[in-house]
Amino acid sequence: MATYVMLAKFTDQGIRNIKESPKRAEAFKEAAKKSGVTVKDLVWTQGRYDAVAILEAPDDHSASAAVFGIGALGNIRTETLRAFSAEDMQVILGKMA
Repeated sequence: MATYVMLAKFTDQGIRNIKESPKRAEAFKEAAKKSGVTVKDLVWTQGRYDAVAILEAPDDHSASAAVFGIGALGNIRTETLRAFSAEDMQVILGKMA
């Protein structure tokens, strides 16, 4: 399974409906499952981003489907990063020329 870090910022619509945010987070977790994605953790943050989620997905297509699905609702804008474990990095570095 691949790991992804999803950074989220509230849209105007999302901040207007901020009290619904915990419910929306639970709905996202359930919807992500339908794409084969597991939300390992989801936290609200202060600073540049309003929330951060750690996702596990079998492939980029599944991760993208989950992230596009939540973005289409209009409450957040996302930036998603592919993350690599120390073991992944050993494999990657071993392939360097």
